[in-house]
Amino acid sequence: MSLHWNSHRLPFLPGYTFRDVTKSAFHRPQTLGYQNGYALPHRPTAGIGQDPLLSEQLIQQEISELSFETPDVTYGSCDENLSEDFIPAHVALDKKVLRFYAYFEEDILYSPEEVYRVRPVVIYYYLEDDSMCIYEPEVENSGIPQGKRIKRQRLPKNERGEHYQWKDLNLGMDLEVYGVKYHITQCDAFTKEFLESEGMVLNDPEPMPVDPYSKDRNIPQPYFKTPSEFDRMHQFLTMDRKVLRFFALWDDSASLYGETKPVTIHYYLVDDTVEIRESHEPNSGRDPFPVLMRRQKLPKTFKPQTFPSCVLEVSKHEVDEYYSPKDFQLGQTMKLLGRRFLLYDCDGFTKEYFQKNHPDMEMKPTEVPKKVDMLQKRKKDVFPYNGFGSLEDSLQNCLSLIPKPPRKNVLKLLENDHKVLRYSARLDSRYPEDEHRHFILSYFLSNDTISIFEKPTRNSGIISGKFLEKTRVPKPGSTVESPEFYSPADLAIGASIEVFSHRFVLTNADRYVLTYLEANSSWIPSQTLDSLRHKLGVGTVNNQPGDPNGDEVAEPSS
Repeated sequence: MSLHWNSHRLPFLPGYTFRDVTKSAFHRPQTLGYQNGYALPHRPTAGIGQDPLLSEQLIQQEISELSFETPDVTYGSCDENLSEDFIPAHVALDKKVLRFYAYFEEDILYSPEEVYRVRPVVIYYYLEDDSMCIYEPEVENSGIPQGKRIKRQRLPKNERGEHYQWKDLNLGMDLEVYGVKYHITQCDAFTKEFLESEGMVLNDPEPMPVDPYSKDRNIPQPYFKTPSEFDRMHQFLTMDRKVLRFFALWDDSASLYGETKPVTIHYYLVDDTVEIRESHEPNSGRDPFPVLMRRQKLPKTFKPQTFPSCVLEVSKHEVDEYYSPKDFQLGQTMKLLGRRFLLYDCDGFTKEYFQKNHPDMEMKPTEVPKKVDMLQKRKKDVFPYNGFGSLEDSLQNCLSLIPKPPRKNVLKLLENDHKVLRYSARLDSRYPEDEHRHFILSYFLSNDTISIFEKPTRNSGIISGKFLEKTRVPKPGSTVESPEFYSPADLAIGASIEVFSHRFVLTNADRYVLTYLEANSSWIPSQTLDSLRHKLGVGTVNNQPGDPNGDEVAEPSS
């Protein structure tokens, strides 16, 4: 309600109110606006007819009446009463973890070598939600299931449902969790700083006890004067999971097709065993299990025997010497179980091993002749090229069971798109009726294909039109294994082009042909350029590119 109705503080009764008779605006103010495309309501700043609001005026009047300055000397500054911003625990304590080092003792039953075992663990306490996690560091070749012992959770403290808090953890105490006692010995620097900042007094750190069995293992064995066999335990501890890998070619000439197969030879240093695996390619049609020889020790020389042996399996008593790493020399052919293998390369770890243990042996890869895929060769012999389609399409039948389209040179396709070299030609035939036949030979630079169109001749009786579709035309004498195709360098005026047992003689060409060949004169013979210049009546100076359709050669009709 506007204050202009009762500005003299009169009772709000009939007869005591006064209205402004000159007022003509009675519209309500706009309380809805748009910001960044969204409708946002706001409080009205004025009343009906742009009158000031009663509430706003009273508030301003009361503030002006009650406003006075309070000296800071008497009552102090008002900034001290401001409350600090509230920060939740999941934000303030996020990624803050206490780490304690502990151990537990595991009893060993029925073992004469050890009574108990000391197993160290790491205890993580997450301040964010008071959860804990116990992790045991993994020891290589320990044979004990290690890793995460207790996943992250709130650990129970007693039977009343209480859980462990960070105040309950200290050095030198026992933490009992699910029937296992973990003795805490040390903590990291952040944990020590946090606990001391909260007023806790940390106990002195304790050393981690030594496992008695591991201690006995480190004691050197008593020395014997008599010679003993090779220490297999030391070989297992130092050479476990260390494998020498050689790449070789298996000369399988005694088989049906007499082919050469690539193989990989693995030499396991932990027990001096050898394994041979074949290197199979996709869709090779071979056995899906590539193990050529299972992992075993290969005998090199046998002990002499005076009587024939009737045992199928060879024992160590019959072998004088086994194959060792020094027997695998790159560039040499070695015979393993009656098979011949040519070693030509090895991996990086194998080279480092020989440089450290056998520096006198030079492990230098040898050049191996290019391997001929006998399977593809047999396919080519069984399914020779019959002349239909391109050689690239027929080759896909030899590469995969389901033929795929051959790859195209996309860059060449984009650069030479819609670029065509057109020539006039006549048919070189012994029949007199072919003398008046005229053809247009088009060479497409995008994919090196040639198409031939026969121009219509009046009253010839020969159907004109497309004589040859776009295809790559091989030169005479080229073979299927190494074909040679016609290029713009071979298309000179007066040259004879043999197209699938038909001979065509080029008689004319477009002016664009000469322009293009002069722009690429580095790989075009001078005889071809001279024949075009002489026919078109152009000098040796390069001309500007003209109409690619040309004036000399007629455009073939569709």
